[in-house]
Amino acid sequence: MEVLRVFNNNVVLARTADRGEVILTGRGLGFQAKPGKAVDQTKIVRVFVPEDGRDADNFGALVAAIPPEHLLLADEALQIARKGLASTISSTTVVGLADHLSFAIKRVRQGINLEYPLRAEVSHLYPEELQTAQRVLDFVNTRVEHPLPAAEAVPIALHLVNAGFATGDLSLTYQMTGVFTQLFEVLEQSYERPFNRDTVNAARFITHLRYFFVRAQTGRQLEEGATALSKAIRESYPDAYATALKLQTVLELRLGEPLTEDEVTYLTLHIARMVEDLRL
Repeated sequence: MEVLRVFNNNVVLARTADRGEVILTGRGLGFQAKPGKAVDQTKIVRVFVPEDGRDADNFGALVAAIPPEHLLLADEALQIARKGLASTISSTTVVGLADHLSFAIKRVRQGINLEYPLRAEVSHLYPEELQTAQRVLDFVNTRVEHPLPAAEAVPIALHLVNAGFATGDLSLTYQMTGVFTQLFEVLEQSYERPFNRDTVNAARFITHLRYFFVRAQTGRQLEEGATALSKAIRESYPDAYATALKLQTVLELRLGEPLTEDEVTYLTLHIARMVEDLRL
């Protein structure tokens, strides 16, 4: 393992034989270390792998800017999330949460409070992540001098949602949340009734949309060519199909790419199921 760059006494960029460039942290790891020299592996505490094409130098600089105790706090807190979520927790998520916690801890020390207006959306769209985030926050508050406010569970939940994407950029998660809210507004305007987002069918719809977002971002929309099935579904649920076309317009405008016929068909099915809930 060879040193490529020293960020500070505790953080270095190194090259490994199996994982390429990685960020290493440990007390005194960078002290008197020189590029081209071997890493003192006895001092390594944590290894962060730049993922999703992230620049290793920029990622290392971010790690170096976060106090080591906050990196450790985020890593330990996310042990809770690892048990409660299906998605894996990447180095990007650990560092992103550590950066957020570090800033939040500083704000609380300075007496600065922030309100997070997305709490209602997060509680409806990501209930599991919000529950896990609240447990993460409870753990964090056992380790800090000044407890963070309950509202911090919202951005923590969004970091957990973001863990399911192949990106370290929370802007995608914020965009997705805004689009989901807009889609429900279109549904409620179309049927002139509020939709209960706590039903099983609404949960299925949201889950489908989340995976659709991932497929759209990676260019892998559903395209099975099941035209006979698509035709049958659209003829069976004409109102739901008409509404699905409205959602299609919103999604295409927001994402900047056309939906496949199969994606619209699945939207129709989910809408039809939620409409059935309105009649119960």
